[in-house]
Amino acid sequence: MMPIRRALLSVADKTGLVPLAQALHASGAELVSTGGTAAALRAAGLPVVPLEDVTGFPEMLGGRVKTLHPAVHAGLLARGVSEDMAELGRHGIFPIDLVAVTLYPFEEAAARGAAMPEAVEEVDIGGVTLLRAAAKNWARVTVLCDPSQYAEVTAALRTATGIPEELRLRLAADAFARVAACDAAIAAYFQRAAGQMPFPGRLTLTFCKRADLRYGENPHQRAALYAAEVISGDVISTEVLGGRTLSYNNIADLEAAWALVRDLPSPGAAIIKHANPCGAAAAPTVIEAFLRARDGDPVSAFGGILAVNAPVDQGAAEAMVQLFLEAIIAPSFEPGAAELLLAKKHLRLLATGNRGASGRAGLAFRSIRGGMLIQSEDVLGLDEAAWSVVTSRVPSAAEWDDLRFAWAVCAHVKSNAIVFARDRQVVGVGAGQMSRVDSVRLAAAKAGERARGAVMASDAFFPFADGVEAAAEAGVTAVIQPGGSARDAEVIAAAERLGLAMVTTGERHFRH
Repeated sequence: MMPIRRALLSVADKTGLVPLAQALHASGAELVSTGGTAAALRAAGLPVVPLEDVTGFPEMLGGRVKTLHPAVHAGLLARGVSEDMAELGRHGIFPIDLVAVTLYPFEEAAARGAAMPEAVEEVDIGGVTLLRAAAKNWARVTVLCDPSQYAEVTAALRTATGIPEELRLRLAADAFARVAACDAAIAAYFQRAAGQMPFPGRLTLTFCKRADLRYGENPHQRAALYAAEVISGDVISTEVLGGRTLSYNNIADLEAAWALVRDLPSPGAAIIKHANPCGAAAAPTVIEAFLRARDGDPVSAFGGILAVNAPVDQGAAEAMVQLFLEAIIAPSFEPGAAELLLAKKHLRLLATGNRGASGRAGLAFRSIRGGMLIQSEDVLGLDEAAWSVVTSRVPSAAEWDDLRFAWAVCAHVKSNAIVFARDRQVVGVGAGQMSRVDSVRLAAAKAGERARGAVMASDAFFPFADGVEAAAEAGVTAVIQPGGSARDAEVIAAAERLGLAMVTTGERHFRH
């Protein structure tokens, strides 16, 4: 246990400051503070020793230099050994036993796109140095870097003779992590300004834990959910309206589901199983979109994740409760719809609000053992000026509509990916097969008779004509694919021979 005799408080965020200072004062600690923090403490009626009285030197350069002084850092870094204490005594320096610092809000400034002059002023120097010094000497010093930590320290002050070692160590770890996060944000801002992003020579990422998960992909695996600091995505920042706690697999499937419906016409719906769509549709109403998505593969839809890109009304909710679903994600739910759905045992309900417009470009990350793969996000390209009709038969208006729809869905299916669609409804999916023709055959088997008059989308080119031949045999009338195969001429010739219309997009959408 380490007693607190002198505490240095210097916080940009004043949340919880006064109760912490009151507890320190009540325990007998002397309060030392700077600038605005000292003013807030005096306004609360607390005695404060100005830092310049400790250092014998005034703040200067508009506050840029105030805590960078031996009287501060010797007081923080001295170990609890006789030699260090004697040296402090020779120089008239008193040990500092607790530091509370919240850093300047650089991350917030960067997130709102602050210009360089403003951002530079939010780069904290003294605060970071205080946190590092106090955390380094955690065996003697208690360090606080966030108001959320104050309550535990206040409780320890009231119930014990000092701060326990376990708590000091945990707080030191948090302080080092906070400094690292701030430095990472500063480095990223300067790398962007210098034109080094998105792939600089050294990339530092910081994430905050949102939740511990029950387990990972399998029950024997531990898991947690982390969010990128300051900037959040769609699923990770979605409001959970109710239902059982989300699992690792739920979150992965929700991400896949929401990414897909962002690319569909509205109202659009998709049902995801194991990161692949088993059904998807667009229709004039939400209830129709849901029912058509369900009917794309009713067997596989059981126990799936449903995403809808329009508000869910009560009529749609009444249809949705008839199917066992793990979770539903949508922009919003009408009050009656939410009440009806939440009455279903264990069903998770998530509302995204108005976020999630299609076409946003960011970075996608995938971990590998000992490293990470990073790429720009695969944003679906729907610029039809780059598309080409490569057969003599041009798609009909209905086929064009379905080709666009199937192409959007296919980009969200695990490669090798094949999608059969008709009337803006997925009727067959072939996902994750090692051979593209096997994906075609799987989609055809799923579609059955519904393949007759359907269109087919392929995420990458056909290496042989057999994929097109299998589709025609199933009843497909039009095909959309990137093109680019060494055997394109053979593939196109097969489409001509079989009376299919074929469109090439020039853009591949592998999803490994």
